Amino acid sequence: MAEIQDVPRLIREFVDLARDYLLQETVEPAKKLGYFAGMSVGAAALWAVALILLSVAGLRALVGVLGDGPYWEALAYIIYAVGLVVFAYVLIKLVPSRGVYDAQVSSDHEESS
Repeated sequence: MAEIQDVPRLIREFVDLARDYLLQETVEPAKKLGYFAGMSVGAAALWAVALILLSVAGLRALVGVLGDGPYWEALAYIIYAVGLVVFAYVLIKLVPSRGVYDAQVSSDHEESS
């Protein structure tokens, strides 16, 4: 049993332990999450810029390959728009879905190992 003169020291230890625990369980994961989110947003921005620039370059190349005239240019725009829609559809189908089920399967697999 603690003596009465030990109570202030025990309270200080409890407060220090609680503060360290809260920092470990809230602030540190939040910093890691912020870093991950920042890198993800930066990568998404770079991919978006690259896709826009490649799309414009591809469209200009297709317009240059087809003949001169407004109908050929319109055909190039239509072909390229359809091509981008098909490309987006293929990308959406190729990317694996990361739902709750996948997270549970991977955590169950780790526990059984």
